[in-house]
Amino acid sequence: MSLFGLGSKNQKTFRPKKNAPSGNKGVQLKKHIDATLGSGNLRDAVRLPPGEDLNEWLAVNTVDFFNQVNILYGTLMEFCTPATCPTMSAGPKFEYRWADGVQIKKPIEVSAPKYVEYLMDWIETQLDDESIFPQKIGTPFPQNFREVVKTIFKRLFRVYAHIYHSHFQKIVSLKEEAHLNTCFKHFTLFTWEFKLIDKAELAPLIDLIESIVSVG
Repeated sequence: MSLFGLGSKNQKTFRPKKNAPSGNKGVQLKKHIDATLGSGNLRDAVRLPPGEDLNEWLAVNTVDFFNQVNILYGTLMEFCTPATCPTMSAGPKFEYRWADGVQIKKPIEVSAPKYVEYLMDWIETQLDDESIFPQKIGTPFPQNFREVVKTIFKRLFRVYAHIYHSHFQKIVSLKEEAHLNTCFKHFTLFTWEFKLIDKAELAPLIDLIESIVSVG
C-alpha cells in the first residue's frame, strides 16, 4: 500500500478533511490553487492572485496545508509511536513542548504522536471558530488573523521537521520521498512568500529550505 494512499487500514488515523472557508469565495480560490498546482509551477501556485484579498488567500491555504500535513502524518502513525518517538523532536538539538495558552498554559513534554494530536485538535478549533476564520463572504477577519495563521504554520512546520529527522529513512524505503518533498516545497514556498515563519524556527531544516527558495 502506498504510504500516502487512503487505505482502509489507516483510515481511522485521518481527520475529516476540512473544506475551504468563506463560502463561495473560498471555493473559487481553492479552484485557483488546484489549477495552478496542476501546472506544476509551485512558485506561481503560492502567489496572491491579482485582485484577491490577502486574508482570504491565507485562510484558504491554511486549510489546504492543514489537510496536507494531516494526511502525511496520518499515514505515518504506525511508525511514529510513544515508544519510537517519546519526545516531539527534530534531531538532537530541537525539542518541542506543547502549550495552547488555554487548556495547557505551561509547556509540557509529550511524545511526538501526542504533540501532533494536540496540534491538530488546536488547529481544528481555530479553523472552526468563525470569529477567526469567517465562513460568510464580507465578514471581516480579526485584527490578529495574521498572527494566528503564523502560529498555525510555525507548528505545522514542526511536524515536517519531525518527519524529516525521525522518519525519512522509512519514507525512502517506501519510495515516497518525492511526494513528501513536493508537499514540503509547496509549504516552504508559501510560508516564504508571505513571511509566515521566523527564520530561527526554520533551523532544523534550514539547508533544505535554502535549497528550495534559492532555485530559479
